[in-house]
Amino acid sequence: MSQTYGKTRWKRFALVMVPSLLATGAVGVSIANSALAASFSISGQQFKVSTSHLHGTNFAQFGAVDVETNGTFHPVAVSAFDTATINDLCQSVVTDLSKLGLGKITLQLHAGTDPKKPVTAKNLLIDLEQLNADAEFTNINIGQDASTLKGTATNGWQGHAKLGGAGLPSGASGFAQSADVADLSGVQQTARATSAGTFTLNGLSLSLKNGDGAGNECF
Repeated sequence: MSQTYGKTRWKRFALVMVPSLLATGAVGVSIANSALAASFSISGQQFKVSTSHLHGTNFAQFGAVDVETNGTFHPVAVSAFDTATINDLCQSVVTDLSKLGLGKITLQLHAGTDPKKPVTAKNLLIDLEQLNADAEFTNINIGQDASTLKGTATNGWQGHAKLGGAGLPSGASGFAQSADVADLSGVQQTARATSAGTFTLNGLSLSLKNGDGAGNECF
């Protein structure tokens, strides 16, 4: 059964696959069963994520559009991992509270700083708009038909998507890539949303900082 997840897959997504500009990183919400067992509308606010290293299995990437509650669309590149291990995770999101006289406040989260206790995730989906990293892929397929992607993280996306109520027919193709294994280092990404079937944040630390920019955000 297809899940829209407040987004839709692009029917044509001509993403250039360059190793230093590919998807990675993750932080988000825990969903009890699987990443595609729930649907939500995004806030429309971007957040930053950095990590020293991400190791993922059954990697896939394809185009999508995230949808706010007010109907605003945001094109994103969705990166999917059946499993992921993440070291030195940082997430930061800035909220402007100037109307309350507080200025900008940055929420900063850290986890997985102990090499023996990294962050782990299953059925991980990352909706990103910008990414810098070094990447190595094992058995990669570039230009794959998105309807043929395999794995638990992409289950429910194949062959169907919706945009403003207009659905693509079953079996509609779209540009995608996949790999058995993905290793990404020195990750800096800007994302719209992240979801996972399970998301284990070992060594979680959360703090609020006055202001934004260097020293307050992850990068």
